[in-house]
Amino acid sequence: MANTLILCDCLGTQNIDANKVANASGLTCSKLYSNLCGTQIDSAAKEISQGDTIIACQQERQRFEELAEELETDTPGFVDLRDRAGWGEGDTTPKMAALAAEAALSVQAGRSIDVISEGTCMIIGGAVAIDAARDLCDTLAVTVLLADGAEIPTDRRFDCVVGTLRSAAGALGGFTLKFETLQQVIVGGRGAFELGDQLAGAASECDVILDLSGGTAMFPAPEKREGYFRADPTHPSAVAKAVFAASQMTGTFEKPLYVRLEPSICAHSRAEQPACSNCLNVCPTGAITSAGEHVAIDPMVCAGCGSCSAVCPSGAISYDVHPVDTLFRRLTTLASTYRKAGGQNARLLVHDQKYGTEMIALAARFGRGLPSNVIPIEVDALSGFGHAEMMAALSCGFEHVDILVSPRAEFDVIEGQATLAKSLAGADAVRLLQPVDPDAFSDLLYQPPLACLTCAPILPMGTRRQVTRLAAKALQPDTDILELPENAPYGAVLVDTNACTLCLSCVSLCPSGALGDNSDLPQLRFQEDACLQCGLCANICPENAITLKPQMDLTDAAFTQRVMHEEEPFPCIECGTLFGVKSTVEKITEKLAGKHAMFASSSAAKMIQMCDNCRIQAQYHSTNNPFEGGARPRVRTSDDYLSKRKDH
Repeated sequence: MANTLILCDCLGTQNIDANKVANASGLTCSKLYSNLCGTQIDSAAKEISQGDTIIACQQERQRFEELAEELETDTPGFVDLRDRAGWGEGDTTPKMAALAAEAALSVQAGRSIDVISEGTCMIIGGAVAIDAARDLCDTLAVTVLLADGAEIPTDRRFDCVVGTLRSAAGALGGFTLKFETLQQVIVGGRGAFELGDQLAGAASECDVILDLSGGTAMFPAPEKREGYFRADPTHPSAVAKAVFAASQMTGTFEKPLYVRLEPSICAHSRAEQPACSNCLNVCPTGAITSAGEHVAIDPMVCAGCGSCSAVCPSGAISYDVHPVDTLFRRLTTLASTYRKAGGQNARLLVHDQKYGTEMIALAARFGRGLPSNVIPIEVDALSGFGHAEMMAALSCGFEHVDILVSPRAEFDVIEGQATLAKSLAGADAVRLLQPVDPDAFSDLLYQPPLACLTCAPILPMGTRRQVTRLAAKALQPDTDILELPENAPYGAVLVDTNACTLCLSCVSLCPSGALGDNSDLPQLRFQEDACLQCGLCANICPENAITLKPQMDLTDAAFTQRVMHEEEPFPCIECGTLFGVKSTVEKITEKLAGKHAMFASSSAAKMIQMCDNCRIQAQYHSTNNPFEGGARPRVRTSDDYLSKRKDH
């Protein structure tokens, strides 16, 4: 954890109160420099050499990192106080203190694996693909897939095949290609090359795919598939960019493991009956597939958008680059430090690393910048900032949340999570921003929001579901039941008692244990806090007696099991043991007694009204005992053997 914040006012273009920033953030601030990356670079070297430092500049980060490498000291941390605060309007000191305190937090590094690409490249297309192969053949091992054998060049620095591609799977370093038809080139002879026999169902593997066919993309969300590059063959600049990107795909690459899966709590399916498929519905790359009672995630295909973690009702999928509790700590630190420094009416601006950072920088340099009470937070996955994170922000000290949606973000997921958060918060305190330029972006932020929420700040701790409930109670203390939109992961189960026969099939398959029974009485119990609204109980109910109701019960009743349906138990007519539901036993007796071959006689019909033990005993002692075998053979004795001898 860094201890010293190195400050620079960037040639006097921003006002920084070092003492207030230090008092609120808990960091030791250096003297205020003015040109740390230029004429005062020697002072920067002295500060960096002391270690445990954070430099309040992101623009010249590379310069300072190279300086630290020359000094053979630890690379300092960095925080942007200029674009995100100093170049805005109003008193920016509280926001500077909040951003500095957040930058000082220790963050656990995410998991990753190594991906090896040996540079085998498949280029798909026509004449443009051949030109690209000539550019790449000295760097990669290139094979060109052509649709027509007439286009085969005589250049032998790369291979050519002719055929039709059926499907492709995988990602960088592990693509698998399957062909409808495939013909290889027969080299040698005079004139144009000839083709070999046509192969059906051929398959191949490669590390990189360069698609210059101009047709439909081979993968969903192609821009998110690592190792797959696609360009319109009629646009030379786009082709050149794709060729250059493909040329860099040789070596060992670090692939982050974006999400973590806990199969045991996944509510995808039970007993081959469908339940939750939220993650399957929102995954843009197709990295998530069904694997029986739970889902499976291909880490090579996953692009880390975070949508699955936002919509997972059970927490089986969690974003793991930076765990959710890290984000909760960041939100709490920003809000509490801002208040400590005297800031008021804090609003949160959520943005991604690339699009959002650039938009903020342009708005600050050439426009009005950010308002002093708008505190930006950069997240790894914009779609992963779901309703739980929005609720945590609103309840820990921010009165409004703005989300700057990048053009490539999964807007449907973000919009759905924002709608759910508004219902939970009881006000329109979450806004999605899609500005056309930096000036419009600033104008949106300087407009007063439609609604602002205030409450006694809470400390968001626990799972996403726990934090959501805690935040909802803090934001709506006088409300008992919150009505939520359809497909919300919180709610109640409604049981039609006239149709329910207490077969308890729903209890045996409920993945979260929200539905339970009573071992002593025929009862169906329900605990709302545990319900995931996965729909499995409604799908499995043979009587169609169960429906779901999206809501959140903020009272303590949500944590207790309440009886949804119960009936009088039936006593065994022989021993009196309670063994079933009276109405069900009577209904079965009415339908089967004297009408079914197995229960034609009165004694056989009575077995319907017996417990398991008495029924077996009655069957055993009955005339037509189903357990009775044939007569046992007589025991053989010595006389039996001696009687057959001729000397006796």
